[in-house]
Amino acid sequence: MSVSEIVAQLGQRLKQARLNADLTQEDIAAMTGLSRKVIIRAEKGKANLETLVAILIALGLEKQLDLFIPALPPSPVQMAKRKAAKRQRASGKRVVKPDTSSPW
Repeated sequence: MSVSEIVAQLGQRLKQARLNADLTQEDIAAMTGLSRKVIIRAEKGKANLETLVAILIALGLEKQLDLFIPALPPSPVQMAKRKAAKRQRASGKRVVKPDTSSPW
């Protein structure tokens, strides 16, 4: 599937979820603080992430985001990099004052 086909399908799913909840576009607009025009665009697959999340919350579907993009733990490689980068002790570098007793 192309990107445009996927976002169009997501828009249709939003619309179907709204219809299943027996809500109008005006209802969703009022619940989210968005305009009806923004809701219409979202149902056509033309929405930004904030709009998508606001509509999902209004529909009571925000938990579906965990299925959409599950939270993943850091990989072992990332964990090793973080651990290696973590400072364990002071570097011990000190500012050395110049010796003024020597004529050179």
